[in-house]
Amino acid sequence: MDYFKKLLELLTIEKDDDRTSYIKLTENTSAADRRAQGLAWYPIAIRGNEPGRGDYINIEVERTTHQDLSHQFRFGVPAALFSNHDPKNNRIEGIITHQSGNRLKITLYTDELPDWSRDGKLGIDLLFDNNSYDEMLKALKQAQALAEKPKEGHLVNVLTGKTAPVFSELPLPIQASKLNPSQITAVEKIVAAQDLAIVHGPPGTGKTTTLVQAIMELIKQTGKQILVVAPSNTAVDLLSEKLADEGLNVLRIGNPARISEKLMSLTLDSKMALHKDNKLIRELKKQASAYKDMAHKYKRSFGKAERDQRKALFNEAHRIMKDVGVTEQYIIDDLVNKAQVITATLIGANHYTIRQLQFDTVVIDEAGQALEPACWVPILKAQKVILAGDHCQLPPTIKSAEAARKGLNITLLEKCVALYPEAVVLLNEQYRMNEAIMDFSSTTFYDGKLKAHNSVAHRLLFENDMPVTFVDTAGCGFEEQQAGTSVANHEEASLLLKHLTRLVTSLDRSEKFPTIAIISPYKEQIRILNEQLNDHPELQAHANKISVNTVDSFQGQERDAVYISLVRSNSEGEIGFLADIRRMNVAMTRARKKLVVIGDSSTLTRLPFYADFVTYAESLNAYQSAWEFADD
Repeated sequence: MDYFKKLLELLTIEKDDDRTSYIKLTENTSAADRRAQGLAWYPIAIRGNEPGRGDYINIEVERTTHQDLSHQFRFGVPAALFSNHDPKNNRIEGIITHQSGNRLKITLYTDELPDWSRDGKLGIDLLFDNNSYDEMLKALKQAQALAEKPKEGHLVNVLTGKTAPVFSELPLPIQASKLNPSQITAVEKIVAAQDLAIVHGPPGTGKTTTLVQAIMELIKQTGKQILVVAPSNTAVDLLSEKLADEGLNVLRIGNPARISEKLMSLTLDSKMALHKDNKLIRELKKQASAYKDMAHKYKRSFGKAERDQRKALFNEAHRIMKDVGVTEQYIIDDLVNKAQVITATLIGANHYTIRQLQFDTVVIDEAGQALEPACWVPILKAQKVILAGDHCQLPPTIKSAEAARKGLNITLLEKCVALYPEAVVLLNEQYRMNEAIMDFSSTTFYDGKLKAHNSVAHRLLFENDMPVTFVDTAGCGFEEQQAGTSVANHEEASLLLKHLTRLVTSLDRSEKFPTIAIISPYKEQIRILNEQLNDHPELQAHANKISVNTVDSFQGQERDAVYISLVRSNSEGEIGFLADIRRMNVAMTRARKKLVVIGDSSTLTRLPFYADFVTYAESLNAYQSAWEFADD
């Protein structure tokens, strides 16, 4: 089928480009360089080890210095333990099974730690993640084969546009006092769907609340287990927590990003530790370790009798670990069977614990940010799929410009929304923004269909404040500066902080200080804003309430006030990736009570989106010129 042939080609391009850039970053680089890039922990100390599944060993390590450096280590990615005495030869590969703070657990593909692991200078390297690509490629090939079989491939053919989705009649309308009319319609659509339903959830419209209620309704009506997945651990965590709050038995496969006690209690590790048969596993592991320790006491130069004795001890340790494996599998099966909802990331849906399972319903949240090949991993387990997300917000992250250009950037959500408008329910009431902040986004992205709930429609930072402001730097000579691959604008940064200082000093001291986000699409501008922030004591006094970061880091978050620095100011009208207006939709809709956008209209308005925004600000009498702040 051409549909999957094309996807396989695009994913192969993405994989090859990703691997090439990984090799470029890592080959012939020192441990310190890899550490700076977030691809290594060095130095580390081994804090514990125990026998693992099969003939593997589990170790726990801690990074002992440079703990403030950000890194890319996470559950399920391949990594290697290495010795910097001889990094080429002294290394063992494995897979990360847990990561929290400055500690991580890794299963190493060996049954005992090598001698060099006792000589210090140890580190952990992140390896190229072939596993995720292999899972996606395998899923696409399976879907391609299924598409040829009318019965088994029914869902595949719906999702690829060959067969229209079917909806049954609801015997009774859904009763849900917590939900508004559009949310109830979405729940009804999900319950009535035989194969596909789509929930389009613009910012602040309660998509998570709607999904939770729909999942509860499905379980109430069918009693069947549901798989809930999302591209990011953070999105999986949010749903896991909300579902557990409703009293459902939730099993979280994988490693939560947010390490709260509540979330940890939902994980497989935590539930296994509390299982009544876990005591037996602990005792067996202790015995296996004892036999291995005895075997290690035999020195290298020994005769046949000692060699036989050593072999017998190792064999006994392996036999015991086989018993551990059997008991562990029994506990896992027991926990999986009892769960009403299983939650995981898209690739985590093929975790060994649930690899063979099939589900009546699979829910894919944040589908607007999900790479399509990754979606096929959980879809192959489903009779029916619920796609939830917003294709007018951030798209998936794609490493290869060529793959993106050829169509890998188009999500399954976008394709299905275009194919089947009858399967889509738009959640149209939002609970986040003042209506003046909402209206521009609503008109531009959602056909003007959004409305603000009464509780938020008119709320302001203080009485008579302007909820939206555009500060125009045109004609001020605030030229952008190139900084490597990024762009910055020093004068615009200082104007923003001046404007914010004026706002902060005008606030009523008796009121609770608002939460504030300062957002820019450019990393270099973020660095400059953070640097300049140190010179503003009035703002420093409230540093815990002010966050400065890129658009992507604020996805899914909200603040009382949002300042956006657009940076670009040049005579050519070059705006780079400011042309990605979905990113701007995310930035603008983080604000609850006040939105301030700062930029150069003469550069920006060559794109209709920004021209429309300036016109919108003028219609609200919310346009200011940067000249008004020249004397401050």
